[in-house]
This record gives sequence, C-alpha cells and structure tokens, in this order.
Amino acid sequence: MQYSSRYLEELIEHLSRLPTIGKKTAQRLAFYLLRCDEQEALDLSRAIHRIRQEVGTCERCGNIAETQPCYLCSDVRREAGILCVVEQPGDVVAVEKSGAFRGHYHVLRGALSPLDGVGPDDLRIRELYQRVQDEDVREVILATNPTAQGEATAHFLHQNLVDRGVQVTRIARGVPVGADLELSDQVTLARALEGRKEM
Repeated sequence: MQYSSRYLEELIEHLSRLPTIGKKTAQRLAFYLLRCDEQEALDLSRAIHRIRQEVGTCERCGNIAETQPCYLCSDVRREAGILCVVEQPGDVVAVEKSGAFRGHYHVLRGALSPLDGVGPDDLRIRELYQRVQDEDVREVILATNPTAQGEATAHFLHQNLVDRGVQVTRIARGVPVGADLELSDQVTLARALEGRKEM
C-alpha cells in the first residue's frame, strides 16, 4: 500500500516488526501517533530511547536491570538459598505477580532447542551451576515453560543439578482455575492427575 508520506510508511514498517503487531495494527498506531498530542509522542520516543540506553542485564541473575546487581538480587528480605529458574525476564514478572515466591531468580535467556541450534552454551546454564556452588543454594525450582523446549531444558538441568547436592523441583502444571475439564487437553489433564495432592 502506498502512503502519502514515506515517514509514515517507515513508521508503519517498524511498528509491524514488533511481536503480535500486524500491518493493520501498526497502521492504526502510526495514525494515532500522528493525531496525539506532540508531548505524548515525544514522551514515548524518550521512553524507548531510555530503555535502550539505561536498561541492561543483571550480571548475577540475568534479569533486566538498571543497576548491578538488580533490585531483586539486592533485596535482603528475599529468601536466600532458593533459586527459581525461568527462561526469560517476562517470566520473572509473571512469577512476581503471583506473590507466591520470595526467593531469588535465575534467567536462562532462552530454552534448549537443538533444531534451532540452541545448546547449553547458548544459555546462562554455566552461570546457574556457578551460583548453586557459590551461593549455598539448597533448592532450585525449574519454572521453564511447558513446551517441548522448556521440558527438555528442565530435564537437562535436573540431570546436571541432582549430582551437585541440591534439591531440584519443578513447578506444578495442570487445569487452570475457572477452566472446564472437558475443554482441557489430555496432556494437561494427565499432568494435573500426576501432580494431585491431599486436601
């Protein structure tokens, strides 16, 4: 499609590269930015610039950070000796929102995927082993995604961590609250039954 402005076309092209943003949504966003108050557009531009300049990776846990170590690693109120291993920084946000975990995190920055050429050396696995050794970790909670890659990663980590004298646990999976059993897939139901506990 031809637009009356090459700058508009360029903006739409850039916006459409964002995850879950198609051409139509990118077009709507671009036209919104043309209509909105100039200050709002400048604030968005500054926020994007700041995140690229000021936000990095915590050298200790691998989460996003503005300081070294990040605010979660620096929080002395968090329970020492327990690490929750996740794939990406967004997973930290999800676990934190639950309010159910008060230990520390380790972000792998991906999952094992031999078909995509992602092996153990491409993830922050070596750093995990080092933390287990240096920080007197007693439990590692594997909270990788319930995908083929996440399961393979959890299995690999379990095999390599049990020999290090640390308890390795896996987050439970099953039927979500508010869901109908008849709409659940077989794997989810099987895991829910396997992970059942006494009431």
